[in-house]
Amino acid sequence: MITPTQDPTTLSIDQQVAWLMQGASYGDEETKRQMATELRERLSDSQRSGQPLRVYCGYDPTKPDLHLGHTITMRKLRQFQDLGHDVTFLIGSYTSLVGDPSDKNKARPLLSEAQVMENARTYVEQAFIILDRDKTTVRHNGEWLAGLRLLDLIQIGQNFTVQQFLTRENFANRLERGEPVFLHETFYALLQAYDAVAQQTDVQIGGTDQLFNILIAGRKLQAAMGQKPQVALIVDILPGTDGEIKMSKSLGNDIPILAEPADMYGKVMSIPDHAMPLYFKLATRFLPAQVAEVEQALRDGSRHPRDLKMALAREIVSIFHGDDAAAAAEEHFRTVFQQRELPDDMPEVRLDGPVGLLALMTGHGLAASNSEARRLVQQGGVKLDGQAVTDIKLELAPTGREQVLQVGRRKFVKLIG
Repeated sequence: MITPTQDPTTLSIDQQVAWLMQGASYGDEETKRQMATELRERLSDSQRSGQPLRVYCGYDPTKPDLHLGHTITMRKLRQFQDLGHDVTFLIGSYTSLVGDPSDKNKARPLLSEAQVMENARTYVEQAFIILDRDKTTVRHNGEWLAGLRLLDLIQIGQNFTVQQFLTRENFANRLERGEPVFLHETFYALLQAYDAVAQQTDVQIGGTDQLFNILIAGRKLQAAMGQKPQVALIVDILPGTDGEIKMSKSLGNDIPILAEPADMYGKVMSIPDHAMPLYFKLATRFLPAQVAEVEQALRDGSRHPRDLKMALAREIVSIFHGDDAAAAAEEHFRTVFQQRELPDDMPEVRLDGPVGLLALMTGHGLAASNSEARRLVQQGGVKLDGQAVTDIKLELAPTGREQVLQVGRRKFVKLIG
């Protein structure tokens, strides 16, 4: 079984960098290498001086409930906590009033301060499912942004050009369609950049939709104000259960972190196989070597994708509900989903070693020929333990437990070995 086991405090600096940069995405490899180099330097300096890094991520609480996609940056914050650094969970009490346009193709509606503060309360409580409550500093950026004067904003703004904002993809697309870009939307990046200055940040974490705000605006304003530019740790966006589109409650492809264990387990099991590596990188406690083991097992077929997905589902449920709840959710999934269509009496096939799926089907009367067997697989008519098989070259091997192969609606065999 692949499980997260190594104590992060035993990692070398290079291993720490690899772990923290796992799932990072900048759009080009040169920027990623530069940020990895700067992170390595900061970690080395911290280790020599005994001074922990100042790390933060900002959250604009626009909605009260979180899904798994919201927690990816929190997972990064927890990694820094586990390595002994100072972590701030920053509530965008002021930036929420402006509205972040970074990932939007239209202006966001402005929220009231009362809405923001009520959402913030539930955000923080849900965040502590992942973060260490005793090691987390919670702040509101209204502490420093509310006191900025008009002259301060002018001085901040003189570090940036209008062209920098208008060439951003979401603004450019709106302009091309003849849709308005409101002046207040350009303030958001300036205010977020000032968050980094006010906290004298060493590392800021954010999703790829925050690339401009963190990598360009934040670092530039820090340098202009005499600070060492922060390391921008930009992580990929977690796709929803469809494996393609950004996780969103409105699209129905989300996995709520307050979902019951069995429901959470089932939702993870519904993601497509190709999305698994990214989920392992972003949403689990797995170290790079363990993620590499998963990716290798998927490539060489040494582990069935279903088994790896069950390990993923077990890990995610364990994070939010504990090991016992994860084990119970897995048993529920096996009972309800994998066994709901099984007949009481099935012929048994003993596996003494690896055997090709098509050969097994034709050899035991589940298909009349290789061509029919291939067609059944390609049409989604073959399932192994309730999961559709898509690989016609799949080899079935002994696992130490019973497996059930279903062909069509009525043909079943129990695989022993």
